[in-house]
Amino acid sequence: MEREEALKLVKVQLTEHRYQHTLGVMETAISLANQYGADVKKAELAAIFHDYAKFRPKEEMREIIVSQGYPQDLLEYNAELWHAPVGAYLTKIEAGLTDREILDAIRYHTSGRPGMTLLEKIVYLADYIEPGRHFPGVDEVREMAQNNLNQALIKAVQNTIFFLMKKNQTVYPETFFTYNDLVKGSIG
Repeated sequence: MEREEALKLVKVQLTEHRYQHTLGVMETAISLANQYGADVKKAELAAIFHDYAKFRPKEEMREIIVSQGYPQDLLEYNAELWHAPVGAYLTKIEAGLTDREILDAIRYHTSGRPGMTLLEKIVYLADYIEPGRHFPGVDEVREMAQNNLNQALIKAVQNTIFFLMKKNQTVYPETFFTYNDLVKGSIG
């Protein structure tokens, strides 16, 4: 699928603000893919579709999570997590993308997972550091991403966990497992 066709499909699903965010994620993912040797076309498409389900009704997302056999514990955590696996599913069903690497990069862009692939890391990080993001710690992660993808990812996941804890919100276990896996990999 070509960029313009993908963007056209996504644009009707998003607010203008979220569409601009998506364009930033796309450009950032392309840049990171070039820098770290990932498939640029796959990074582009995964970034374009990463928030495809962001504004779907919660009940629709809940039904897809249940019917498609996604981990049911997702439903016990913040609904912000749901759009990632649901987006992977809907990208396959509605946009016809079947590449497992692309779909997994969409699926894990919010929670991460142990053993993340290079493409998954790039989309996760691109979503976190795209130029439209402005929050404490993002500039540090942007700088780290220029030199070490894994260290930037560790910091991004760490910041996310700290942010949720500070707000007294639950942290999805897979995010903790992701952090532990990344840290183990960086010292091993």
